[in-house]
Amino acid sequence: MIRAYTFLMRPTVGQQVALGGMLRDHCGLYNGALQERRDAYRHVSRTSIGYGVQSAQLKDIRAFDPECHGRWSFSSQQATLRRLDKAFAAFFRRVKSGDVPGYPRFRGINWFDTVDFPKDGDGCRWNSTPHERVTRVRFQGVGHVKVNQHRPVVGKVKTVSVKREGKRWYVVLSAEQTRPEPLPATGAAVGIDMGIASFLTTSNGGHIANPRHGRRAAAKLQAAQQKLARFGRVRRDKRTGNHERAVRKVADLHRKVRRQRLDHAHKTALDLVRDHDVIAHEDLKIRNMVKAPKPKPDPEQPGIFLPNGVAAKAGLNRSISDAGWGVFLAILTSKAESAGREVIAVDPRNTSRTCPECGHVSAENRPAQEKFHCVGCGHQAHADVVGALNVLRAGLVRRNANQA
Repeated sequence: MIRAYTFLMRPTVGQQVALGGMLRDHCGLYNGALQERRDAYRHVSRTSIGYGVQSAQLKDIRAFDPECHGRWSFSSQQATLRRLDKAFAAFFRRVKSGDVPGYPRFRGINWFDTVDFPKDGDGCRWNSTPHERVTRVRFQGVGHVKVNQHRPVVGKVKTVSVKREGKRWYVVLSAEQTRPEPLPATGAAVGIDMGIASFLTTSNGGHIANPRHGRRAAAKLQAAQQKLARFGRVRRDKRTGNHERAVRKVADLHRKVRRQRLDHAHKTALDLVRDHDVIAHEDLKIRNMVKAPKPKPDPEQPGIFLPNGVAAKAGLNRSISDAGWGVFLAILTSKAESAGREVIAVDPRNTSRTCPECGHVSAENRPAQEKFHCVGCGHQAHADVVGALNVLRAGLVRRNANQA
């Protein structure tokens, strides 16, 4: 079992400069490798260059420019080339499947914020001992950097990564662990229904309110983005510190919303995992749910389009993204695996339109957002509770079928 740990680093001023130089040089390596692939395909009879060829060139590159590339870890540079190779592999996969290809793009220095070290001890060293008051991590070309280790690392550290977020620096570890002891069995099962009005509704009738972190921060974010737009009109070579502070303000607001969303997801998932052995949820295709509606051309007037509800759908898409269903379900699955719980994803179709008493399925069973009134038997209940009940029943049916 692999688990990730993220810790805040406390680099000195000189170490911050060195870390920034490491990101800048790796970014240059990434862009140079991308340019080489583009030129080879366009000008040399559509020749494709892979990771093996570019990795073999690293030795000569490091010898030619020791100040820029020779001072950094060879393995970390190979990891940067592998990142580019994965980007091309994903591009060709999307081309074959008929999706929007998305050709790999050049990275600006502000958009290249991570350097990976594939193995602890090769260009980096995680130095964590229980008897030391200060934990440090060593990077080749940077030195020993202090780390704010707020919890112990369990297992053997496999990979190490450096990540920059604004003015903060983080170290990300992946550790291989033995499977932990499962939590004591509770004998309880629950179905959950994800929504906008309520973030989550359980089959037991419990409701968890939607915190709407993004909506609460919308006014501050709008003001910060407007201020950034005013400074952004100035030519790049004449921008002052005000522009940099405006950029940092927008990034800090986005970071705060993201961390609030993660905190809410972790706490909600932990409560569910502690209290239930089996958790059933809807198998939501969130990427499809937030797609914009297709335009409707007017058949009688060429060049004119009919109303398609794009404004209302845009508001719904923002609410879905603000709720963070995908992040929550990923965290729930991870916590359930560690605790020995079972998570089951079921088909979400008609879960809120099916009567739990008689089984009648009809869109008329849900006359309002929160109201369920079966037109067949007259059963009345909260619509989200009905959906959670149907999700639980479908999950138990699927679980029994798999065990059989």
